[in-house]
Amino acid sequence: MNPLGPIIAATDFSAPARHAADRAARLAHETGAALSLMHVLPGSALKELRQWLGTGHAMEQQLHDDARRQLCALASELQLHRHVTPRTINASGSVPDEINEQAEALDAALLVLGARGAGFLRRLVLGSTSERMLHRTARPLLVVRQTPHERYRRALVALDFSPWSGHAVALARQVAPHARLVLFNAFEVPFEGKLHFARVEATTIDHYRRQARNHATLQLHALASACRLKAGDWEPCIVEGDAAQRIIEYEQEKDCDLVVLGKHGLSATEDLLLGSVSKHVLDEGSTDVLVSTARVA
Repeated sequence: MNPLGPIIAATDFSAPARHAADRAARLAHETGAALSLMHVLPGSALKELRQWLGTGHAMEQQLHDDARRQLCALASELQLHRHVTPRTINASGSVPDEINEQAEALDAALLVLGARGAGFLRRLVLGSTSERMLHRTARPLLVVRQTPHERYRRALVALDFSPWSGHAVALARQVAPHARLVLFNAFEVPFEGKLHFARVEATTIDHYRRQARNHATLQLHALASACRLKAGDWEPCIVEGDAAQRIIEYEQEKDCDLVVLGKHGLSATEDLLLGSVSKHVLDEGSTDVLVSTARVA
């Protein structure tokens, strides 16, 4: 297992963003990764301020000074309580562009954000800014929903057996090295509704259902073997039904504190984070969400 590389935690100083910074610091301490704390003053807001007050107004400098002070205070707090020494990065402009630029410059292995924030962080995760950023970045993204109290204990890794599924497992092991992995797959009988409408016998549909479950089971164990997981490090979770709903149900049933999704699915152009499954998980779930952006050449 490769060690985790540099981490960037973006913050707007809201409570959810502070939870994200705390989680990032815990991960940095646990894995030995370098940590950078980053705050971006949104360029659109600064532009509007200049339109109101004129270029070079003292208020703009005060905003930069306040941001720098708060970021240094947060870094000092994490250094004291989490035993890491974060680097601080202050910037202004397009939030996703600035984060992406720093991620590329530092070759960041992980971006950490709060699930809800004051202004830009909420839009960054759930809105159009997120879409623009994720279409450009190849960096894994951790969306923090919970107040961190301990290292990750159990991680549900949602798998569709695409070529990128193995990368999701590898990322889960990097970010949650001490967690037990719940390898999850939700299967459905293809065109089951149409089969019922066509009055296909229930016994035939049940046969297809057993075949689908058996096939998923074989694929799951083959993937675990390929990822070199030890028997005590993981458990299978194969269920029937809609993936989005089942992930929400089983993250709670299996007492997981992290859900791992792949950005790319069976189609190379399919972005799971931007689709209905991840939106449902982010809207309705209660755990942190880790998105693997890995692609197979």
